[in-house]
Amino acid sequence: LCVPATIDLAGAEIELVSMVARESRLKEALTDEVLNELGVDYVFIDCPPSLGLLTVNALVGAHEVLIPIQCEYYALEGLGQLLSNIELVQAHLNPTLSLTTILLTMYDGRTKLADQVAEEVRQHFGEVVLRTIIPRSVKVSEAPGFGQTVLTYDPGSRGSMSYLDAARELAERGAKESR
Repeated sequence: LCVPATIDLAGAEIELVSMVARESRLKEALTDEVLNELGVDYVFIDCPPSLGLLTVNALVGAHEVLIPIQCEYYALEGLGQLLSNIELVQAHLNPTLSLTTILLTMYDGRTKLADQVAEEVRQHFGEVVLRTIIPRSVKVSEAPGFGQTVLTYDPGSRGSMSYLDAARELAERGAKESR
């Protein structure tokens, strides 16, 4: 089951400003009862790294955070700010929230910078970082323009295969934790 955002979400941030308990609206909507009724085991909420009300709602309603990080210099700077935002949410709104996964993306093995960023992230975060790295790929960039995921746009591409490998790795981690 995939529930994509619609244009209606654009005004949600403004509407949330005046609401009571505005930080926990998504958490209240995603109860175990609702998820069981829908037959949903996992919920992935894609959001920007900024700390707007939509992102705060996602972090308050989540148990875990998966951070995709581009293997580029400015992404490292942004990661520091994002981690500060996560810590704020943990301290004030959701103490059970934890950073469990980092996925290195847009990796270009031809550049020294990509290797340096990947190495620095791995040194700092250790086992939280997936072994799988998503390479920079034209197919991954083209797919949204055709309204498709890379898995449907070009299933045999390096990008598709890498995302499948990352999904497999996540599933294996989940299976180990549930034992």
